Amino acid sequence: MRIWIDLANSPHVPFFGALREEFAARGHDVEFTAREFAQTVELARDAGLEPSVIGGHGGRELSGKAGNLLARARQLVRWARGRGFALAVSHNSYSQIVAARALRLKTVTLMDYEHQPANHLAFRLASRVVVPAAFPEESLRRFGARPSRVRRYGGFKEDVYLADFRPGARAVAQMRRSLGADDESALVVVRPPARDALYHRFENELFDALLARLASDARARTVFLARNEAQRAEFAARLAGERFVLPQHALDGALLVSAADLVVSAGGTMNREAAALATPAATIYAGKWAAVDEQLVLEGRLVRLATRADVDALPLVKKGASDARRATHVRARVADLILEGC
Repeated sequence: MRIWIDLANSPHVPFFGALREEFAARGHDVEFTAREFAQTVELARDAGLEPSVIGGHGGRELSGKAGNLLARARQLVRWARGRGFALAVSHNSYSQIVAARALRLKTVTLMDYEHQPANHLAFRLASRVVVPAAFPEESLRRFGARPSRVRRYGGFKEDVYLADFRPGARAVAQMRRSLGADDESALVVVRPPARDALYHRFENELFDALLARLASDARARTVFLARNEAQRAEFAARLAGERFVLPQHALDGALLVSAADLVVSAGGTMNREAAALATPAATIYAGKWAAVDEQLVLEGRLVRLATRADVDALPLVKKGASDARRATHVRARVADLILEGC
């Protein structure tokens, strides 16, 4: 059958890129759309997904988000009509879900963050909701996900595309050299807060303390992964100097995390990628925690930075050897749940 996947944000690219391979192996045809937001389109093109680019981001204000959602949904309806799709799939692409309902397409949404307010829309409109096993039952009920529509899988969405990732030593060394990290440096990857996201309606003063800590330590070589051009411009002057790198283009995320000695993110995906690849990870997210991240803390794969003392105590050293998760069963399981009944 023909499957339509919409890419609404950068982390969706490797996730659905891996699932496309799974779907293709089962004889299905996949076509992608993407919105112009963060590094989504650049990453999708680099991955060979060849998306049709439709719409962009609605900005930080709620009114802009709502208007953009509906406008993009109308664009997606026009694009998808007559293409013979049997299934629409996304990681909570609200515009696609609305468009698919208008076209009377079966719709599957995946989600791993129970504190996203717009789950109310996605979970009520989707034909099926696929979540990690750690996703709280109470949150599913609160957001209107009918039990008959919910499916669960063990593990995390990052296992789908990282469980079998094994970077070569030469590629890792080249990545480190390209970022100016020598044999004595601790390569730190930092992801700032997603200030334009609906779930991020607060300031994170601790993040500024983290940047000051990294700037003061001669051992640290820090890669600052801005979420968009505006954020890159905002921090460029503040982070000027040889200890910080602000990439102008999207990097190979899995290889970057493998090359890093430490990942610190004010979001969730990159921390879970680090946990999957056995790179030390710390979260500086100031909002409500996801249950999947709480589970990683219990497993000892993620550290929470909640105070200035936590930031000051953060070890900036070369990482040692450790075991990656290698949850290779998750990709096929997630594909099964998406395709169930089709």
